Amino acid sequence: MRVGIIGAGRVGTALGRHFTRAGHQVMLANSRGPQTLAQLLDELGEKASAGTPQEAADFGEVVVLAVQWDQKEGAVALVSSWDGRIVLDPVNPSRETVNGLEHIDTGGRRTSDIVASLVPGARLVKGFNTYPAQTLAQDPAVDGGRRVVLLAGDDPEAKRKVAELADSSGFQAVDTGPLAEGGALFETGGPLSGPHTALIAL
Repeated sequence: MRVGIIGAGRVGTALGRHFTRAGHQVMLANSRGPQTLAQLLDELGEKASAGTPQEAADFGEVVVLAVQWDQKEGAVALVSSWDGRIVLDPVNPSRETVNGLEHIDTGGRRTSDIVASLVPGARLVKGFNTYPAQTLAQDPAVDGGRRVVLLAGDDPEAKRKVAELADSSGFQAVDTGPLAEGGALFETGGPLSGPHTALIAL
């Protein structure tokens, strides 16, 4: 599969490693330009390349928006159109501070609704957001099982594509339903959200 990843921070890098190891083609993009990703490309190998956010979006059958919450508006603005694209949203409403992660108040709105409003026409899938970046970067095989990735979305084909990506990379994808019902379970504040939730499929 071809995967475009917009954002080359800890989450984008972790997913890039998992996806390239599984044999998928990945194009990474960040706000500083493709030339700043040379060292990461050397590490990821021949399955990885770098481009602009627009190039990564055009490249990917799935496009991952792997940016910090405060960066999401700027990142999506670098792509001319999101219409019809499968967008994987692992973004949580938080920012890194000297005292650790700080939660950002969304005014009662679900994060997937906010992200969906920024990518009109996209086929949005929420997922890969229930693990801290350092956990996400680890081997998904653990304790004789596989880490579970909860997915929610309103487009069945888009969810199937993301589930295939997750499963082939060593995770166990679980479809929780549409964004309104499933997303509410594991988005920030939901009963299955948070870094202390350990879900392993045996």
